[in-house]
Amino acid sequence: MNYQVLARKWRPHNFTEVVGQTHVITSLTNALKHNRLHQAYLFTGTRGVGKTTLARILAKAMNCENLQDFNPCGQCDICRAVDEGRFLDLIEVDAASRTKVEDTRDLLDNAQYAPNQGRYKVYLIDEVHMLSGHSFNALLKTLEEPPPHVKFLLATTDPQKIPVTVLSRCLQFNLKRLQPSEIFIQMGFILGKENIPFEGDALKLISHAADGSMRDGLSLLDQAIVYGNGQVMLADVQAMLGSIAQQPVESILLALANADAPAILNHIDELSQISPDFSDLLQQLLQFLHRIALVQHVPTMIVHDLNVEFVAQLAKIISPEDVQLYYQIGLLGQKDLELAPDPRSGFEMVMLRMLTFRPVKFENMTASSPNQTPAPIPEVRPQIEAVAAAPILEKTLITDSWETIVSRMKNGMTKQFASNCALVFLDETKCQLNLASEYESLLDRDSLAKLEKMLQELLNKPLKLRVDVKPLMTQTPAQQFIHAQENRQQAAVEAIHQDPNVEYMKTHFDAQVLPESIQPI
Repeated sequence: MNYQVLARKWRPHNFTEVVGQTHVITSLTNALKHNRLHQAYLFTGTRGVGKTTLARILAKAMNCENLQDFNPCGQCDICRAVDEGRFLDLIEVDAASRTKVEDTRDLLDNAQYAPNQGRYKVYLIDEVHMLSGHSFNALLKTLEEPPPHVKFLLATTDPQKIPVTVLSRCLQFNLKRLQPSEIFIQMGFILGKENIPFEGDALKLISHAADGSMRDGLSLLDQAIVYGNGQVMLADVQAMLGSIAQQPVESILLALANADAPAILNHIDELSQISPDFSDLLQQLLQFLHRIALVQHVPTMIVHDLNVEFVAQLAKIISPEDVQLYYQIGLLGQKDLELAPDPRSGFEMVMLRMLTFRPVKFENMTASSPNQTPAPIPEVRPQIEAVAAAPILEKTLITDSWETIVSRMKNGMTKQFASNCALVFLDETKCQLNLASEYESLLDRDSLAKLEKMLQELLNKPLKLRVDVKPLMTQTPAQQFIHAQENRQQAAVEAIHQDPNVEYMKTHFDAQVLPESIQPI
C-alpha cells in the first residue's frame, strides 16, 4: 500500500476538524443555517492555513444530502464522492497552470447547464491571482450574473493581484496564520492516533519552525518521523532542522537577565562545540524577547505561548526598558554577524553590547568603585509650585502674593493674561496691574472683564481692575516660573557633572554628557 503523507491523510473533512479558523467557520455555518449562500467566496491567507480545504468542505456542505449541525455528514453519496475526487459538480482548477483566456472560457462554457449529481455546480479556482487580465474579464461576466445553480470558490495567497471588480463581487475571508500552540496540539493529536512515540519539546520546535502553516508543520513532522526512525525526539529534530537546543537559549537569557557576562560566554563556548547556527540562535533570542514584551504589556498574551512558565519568569526579572533595549541591539546585531570575523565572535559582541549599554543602577556602579558615593541631585522648586496644590475652593486673603493668586486660577487664556502682568496695587476695592508692551495684544475689553470677574471670585471682594501698558518694575509670575525652571535645570546639570559615578564613566568608558538629555526630577 502506498504511503499517504500526514498533511493529506489528516486533512479536515468537515468544519469541526479545521484548526484555528473559527471566525471563518462561524460565518460559513451561519450562511448554511439561514440558507444565505453567496454566489462567490474568496479565501485568502498564507500557505498551508486551510484555504483550499475550507473551500472543499463548503462545496461538500452545499450539496450534502444530510447535514449534521450544518456540517457535511461524510456518509452520503455526495460527501463520499467529494472525498474520493469523483464528484462531477465540483470543478477544481489550478489557475497557475490555466492562465489563458481560452482556458477560462472553456471552463465556464458548461456553467449554464444544470448540475449532474448535487444541488450546486461549484467552481473551485486555486491561486486565482495567477489568471491573466483577459481571463479575469471572462470570469467577471459570469460572476456578475451567475446561474442560480453555480457557486464560485476562489483561493489565493496574493489578493492584491486580483482586480477590484472581481473582489467586489466576492465575500472575502482572510485566514489567519496558526499559533504555534495550535499546531503543537494538532500534531500531538495526530501522533497519538498514529501510535508514534514523541517528546513534547520536539513538537514545540517543529511548531515554531512551521511559521504559522499547518501543512508545513505536518511536512516537517513527516520528515522528523523518518529521520527519527519511527519516533519524534528532540535531539533528532534539532539535528534535522540544523537548530540548537532551546535549553541553551533559555540559559543565555537567564544569564543576560542577571547581567552575568562569564555565564553568557560559558554557554556560548559550550554551544560552539556543536557548531550551531549563531544567526538562528539570535533569532530565537529575539523571539523570546518579543514574547516577553507582549506578556509585560498584555499579560493575557501568555496563554498563546508554549514556554509559559519561562516567559512569565523572565517578564518579572527583566524590566520592560531592558527588553526593548536588548531587542533593538539584537535586531541590529543580525547585520553585524555577516561582517564579524566569525559568527561566534559576532554573537558574543552582540551579547556583550547588551550588557554594556544596559542601564546600570547607582548602587551597582558604587559597588564597583567603593571609595565613591553618588551625590544627590538638589531639588529646586519654583515659588509658585509650592502653592499649586492648594485647593481652589479655599478663599484667598488679600495678603497673598500675586503669584499665589495667579496659581489658583484655572488654566486658560485668562490665567496666561494674568501671569504676564505685574502687580502694582491691591486692596479691598481696587487692583492695578502693569502689562509689558510685548504682551499688549493680550489686552482687550473681553479679557479684562474675564480677569476682573475671576479675581472677584477668588478674593471674594467686589474690586475693580485696571491694567496699564507700562514697563515692569517687578517680575511677573510667568517670568518667575521660567527663572525657577532655569535654576532647576542648571542645578541638575551641575549635579550630573559633579556626580562621581558620571566621572567614573567618563574616565573609564570615555563617556560624554549630553546637556540636552538632562532633565530635573
